[in-house]
Amino acid sequence: MHGQYELMFKISHLPLPQSLLSYVAFRVALLETLERMLFHKHYTHDISDAYGYLSEVPFLREVPAQVQLDLLAITWQKHLSRNWHSATLIDQSVIYAVCESAAGLLEADPDIFARHMRGGPLDFAVPVDAYLVCELRQLYPVLSNECDFLLLGQFLDLDPEQSAQSKIEMGINPSKLTPMFDVLGRWHVSTQFQVRLEGLLTEVEIQHVATVIGSICTRA
Repeated sequence: MHGQYELMFKISHLPLPQSLLSYVAFRVALLETLERMLFHKHYTHDISDAYGYLSEVPFLREVPAQVQLDLLAITWQKHLSRNWHSATLIDQSVIYAVCESAAGLLEADPDIFARHMRGGPLDFAVPVDAYLVCELRQLYPVLSNECDFLLLGQFLDLDPEQSAQSKIEMGINPSKLTPMFDVLGRWHVSTQFQVRLEGLLTEVEIQHVATVIGSICTRA
């Protein structure tokens, strides 16, 4: 990870700093989602019902868990990049969801949260307490949102004409929503998935994640 104060990822013109806190949010959200996938594989032999960190964003709740991990890896790689990236709606959704998911787990089960933080590529010496919950939730910048992705779920229940009218009223450019709809139909992870996890997981952990996904994502 680069220096703590390098700001290379912009969300609605606001930078997301590369810091230990962002590492915590992404790592915990990834490992907790993976654990839920393993649980469903073991007890139901079906991961289609395994909910991941993106359940924090209603519109993306039905994205398959392994694709959620792929989107997390893509956004993580942009976050570590030495080049500027302007966050897409998917990136914004991922960043918000990892922060909320990690904070929610810390509130609900600090022991599991702490377990996910052990053995990673970065040392984590911050107290696991209520203050950290607040810090995680404040990591996501307050946006002057051109589009509130948290409200997009309403479009799924509307007919095309109503949906189009609602988008106009919200000032949404439909072209920006295309990638959001596209990920709902994906099943497989991208070819660069493992590479994009560098800096977030150790090599052993990356191989474990790849093995798990490879063993359960066999549906065409």
